[in-house]
Amino acid sequence: MTDPIPCLWPERGTTAIDWTAVCAELSSRDRALGAVIERVGGSGFPPHAGATSFEALAHSIVYQQLSGKAAATIFGRFRALYPEKRFPAPSRVLETPHALMRGAGLSEAKAKAIRDLAHHAERGVVLPVSTLRRMAPDDVVERLTVVRGVGRWTVEMLLLFRVGHPDVLPAHDLGIRKGLARIMRRRELPEPDAVIRRGERWRPWRSVASWYLWRAAELPRSRSRSRSP
Repeated sequence: MTDPIPCLWPERGTTAIDWTAVCAELSSRDRALGAVIERVGGSGFPPHAGATSFEALAHSIVYQQLSGKAAATIFGRFRALYPEKRFPAPSRVLETPHALMRGAGLSEAKAKAIRDLAHHAERGVVLPVSTLRRMAPDDVVERLTVVRGVGRWTVEMLLLFRVGHPDVLPAHDLGIRKGLARIMRRRELPEPDAVIRRGERWRPWRSVASWYLWRAAELPRSRSRSRSP
């Protein structure tokens, strides 16, 4: 592990990246992405601040494959099982009867996944955010994907929106692939390997590039065409 890397946003004990300077650098390396950056603008994206690694991963598990509204309702019911203000400790989750978790609206698979997450958290596998900031993204992925229901994408979302790592590229994410197809002016979605190859231009700021690829995927097609890469 190394010293903490620059963070996507200022938080205690971190140094925030210079978003404007990073965008200028990305634009100089990739003109097609730069056109989206110029059109969309912005100075960063909001973090999921304050959550522990355990809470952030539990939140992601609940939200998998559900609409935001439905997931928020179920997550709220799960939280209501615990009267304390703070998110329940892993030990509290392990004490919770399976039937109660199912009664909160969690599917069988998700209830088992959250319990497995709590087991791993109790064993020290799920490290604090401050520690994860000192680790390489691939090392974090390898460590956390041993948890049931936690895949690479889930860990990448943790790295992006809670840890604030500046160099994460979720190459399998549908929105990322759509955004890259849009800036390349192609109808076919690029394969993850193609996303990774293109992403070599954006190191060590692939998280910022990812944010603009998501934005590119949302732009009206007639307004999102950019100059040739």
